[in-house]
Amino acid sequence: MTFTFKHIKGDLFGGLTAGIVALPLALAFGVQSGMGAVAGLYGAIFIGFFASLFGGTNTQISGPTAPMTAVSMVIIAGIIQTNEGSLENALPAILAVFLMAGIMQIALGAMKLGKYIKYIPYPVVSGFMTGIGVIILITQILPAIGYIPSQDEEFVKTFEPAAQELILNGILEEEVADDVLVLQDFEQSIVKAQNITQEQINKEATALAKSASSGVVGSIKTMPRAFQNIDFTELIIALITIVVIFGFKKITTSIPSTLVALLGVTLGVFLLDIDARKLGEIPTGLPIPNLEIITGFSFGAVSPYIFTALTLALLGAIDSLLTSVVADNMTKTRHNPNQELVGQGIGNSIASIFGGIPGAGATIRTVVNIDSGGKTKLSGMIAAVLLLIIVVALGGFASEIPSAVLAGILITVGIGVMDYKGLKALRSIPKSDVVIMFVVLTLTVTWDLVYAVGIGLVIASLIFMKKMGDANAAKSQVKTLSRKDDYGDEDYSLIPLDLREEVFIKEIDGPLFFGSTKDFQAMSQNIPSKATHVIIRMEKVPFMDQSGLFAFEDVAQYLVQQGVTPLISGLKEQPRYRLEAIDIIPDLIKEEHLFESYTQCVSWVEQNVEDTVAPEEV
Repeated sequence: MTFTFKHIKGDLFGGLTAGIVALPLALAFGVQSGMGAVAGLYGAIFIGFFASLFGGTNTQISGPTAPMTAVSMVIIAGIIQTNEGSLENALPAILAVFLMAGIMQIALGAMKLGKYIKYIPYPVVSGFMTGIGVIILITQILPAIGYIPSQDEEFVKTFEPAAQELILNGILEEEVADDVLVLQDFEQSIVKAQNITQEQINKEATALAKSASSGVVGSIKTMPRAFQNIDFTELIIALITIVVIFGFKKITTSIPSTLVALLGVTLGVFLLDIDARKLGEIPTGLPIPNLEIITGFSFGAVSPYIFTALTLALLGAIDSLLTSVVADNMTKTRHNPNQELVGQGIGNSIASIFGGIPGAGATIRTVVNIDSGGKTKLSGMIAAVLLLIIVVALGGFASEIPSAVLAGILITVGIGVMDYKGLKALRSIPKSDVVIMFVVLTLTVTWDLVYAVGIGLVIASLIFMKKMGDANAAKSQVKTLSRKDDYGDEDYSLIPLDLREEVFIKEIDGPLFFGSTKDFQAMSQNIPSKATHVIIRMEKVPFMDQSGLFAFEDVAQYLVQQGVTPLISGLKEQPRYRLEAIDIIPDLIKEEHLFESYTQCVSWVEQNVEDTVAPEEV
C-alpha cells in the first residue's frame, strides 16, 4: 500500500482539526456506552488509525458514532446484568462481542457484500436514526439533571428485598451445582443465609437499581423521582454547555463548538471552584491490550449476542458507507466499499482488543477533515495519533471534565442525529413508508435496536414485493381476441382474423416472482373453451424465481391437459435456463414452440393453427 506526501500540509491540518472535533465526542460516547470515557478515546484512536490505513475511502475519519454507541450501550448493559452488575467481570465477554462484530465486517468486505448495503430502504434507516436520537436524549436527561440512581440511598433501598432473594437463590444454586442440597445438609444453607452481610445486600441492590434505571424504559420510570432530586448545579452546567454548542456555531464554524464548550465550561467550573461531579481518573500512558478477551473467552457467554454482533457489524457498515458517499460527493472521487468494510473491521477488531468501543465512519468529522484540506489516508491516521498523544500526555487533565458537560454534548448529538429530512417529508411520502419509519422508530426506542432493524427490513421487503406484484399484474395483459374488434396498430392485429378465437394471448410485464405468481396462475382459469393455443409473451421478463418457476410449471401442465398448446415468445436467458433445469422445456413446451420474437410466433400461428370455429359460432 503506497502513500503520497504530496498533500501533507492539507492532510496535517485536516487530521489535526478532525482529531480536535473527535475528542469531546469520543469522551462523551465512551461515558454513554457504560465503559467509561477512556473506552471512547481508545475506540477513536484505533478505529481511526486502522480504518484509514486499510480502508477504501481516502478522507474518511472513523471512530465511535451515535448509532454504534447506542447499540453498544445495549450490549454492554445486557452483559453486565448477567455478570452481577460488574463491568470488570463482564469486560471479556463485552470485548469478545465487539471483536466478533469487527471480524464479521472483515468477512462482509472479503465476500464483496459492500455494494449491497445500498439496498437497505431509506425509511428503515430514517426510523432507526431518529430512534437513536430519541434514545440519546432520554438516557441523558438523568445525567444532565445530576441524578444518579445508584447513588440514591432511598431508591437503592427499595431493591433490598429483591437483592436478598437473588443472594439466597445464588446460595441454593451453588449447592445444587455441588450436589450438597439434601435435607440433612440443608442447615448449611441456613448458616450461609444467616452470614449474608448488609454490604452484600447493598452491593446487589445497587446493581439492581442501576439496571432498573438504565435504557429508555428505565430512565422514563426513574424520572419522577429524578425530578424530585434535581441537582441544579449539574443542570446549569449541562444547559450552559448546550447553549455554547448551538450559540458558538452562529458565530463561527471554523472552530468546533463542541470543543469550545468542553474546554470553556470545564475551565469555568475549575476556576470558580464549583462542586460538580467529574469524570474521575482516566488512565494515562500507552494503551495495553486486554488479553483476557482471548484467555478468558467463553462461547457460552457471547453466543446469545452473535446476532447482535452481526447487527452491530451491519450498522457500522451502513454508517461508514453512507459517510463514504458523502466524502465522494465532496472530493469527486470514488471509494472502494468492500475495502472500506475490511478497514472498518480491522479497526473495530483491534480497538476491541485494547478495550475501545466500536465505531464507524463519522460524517461530521469526515466533512471537517475535507474542508480543512485532508486529501489522503494520512489525514485520518494523523487525527488518531493526535488523540493518542492527548491520552498519553493530557489524560490527567481530562479527569477534571464535569460529567454534566458530556451530558450536554450528548444531548446536542441526539438532537443532531435525528433524520429531520425524513420527518419533514412525512406528508408527501407514501403511507407505507411512514408506517415502516414509525415501526422502526418505536421498536428502536421501546424494545430492541436489533429487532427494530430486522422487523423494519422484513416489513419493507413485504411491502415492496406487494407493490411489485401489483405493478406487474397491472401492466401484464390477458387478451381474448375477437374477429369483431378492430385493434388498429396494436400487435394483436397481426393475428389472422379467422384464428382469433383459437389464440389466447398472455403478456407478462416484469419479473415472474413469488409476489406475482397468483395473478399468473389465474390466467389458466380464464382461457376460453374455443382456444387451442396460448401465446405467452415474455419479452419483458428478465428474471424468474423458484416460486415463479413452479407457478409456470402448473400453468403449462394445466394447458397441456386441456389440449391447449403453449407458445412462448421473447424468452430471456435466465428464465429459459430455469425452465430447462426442471425439463418444462422440452417436456411441456417443445423447442419448436419457442420464438425469439412475437412476430415470428405470429408467423408460426398463421402456418400451423387451424380455424376450428365455424363462422356462425362467432
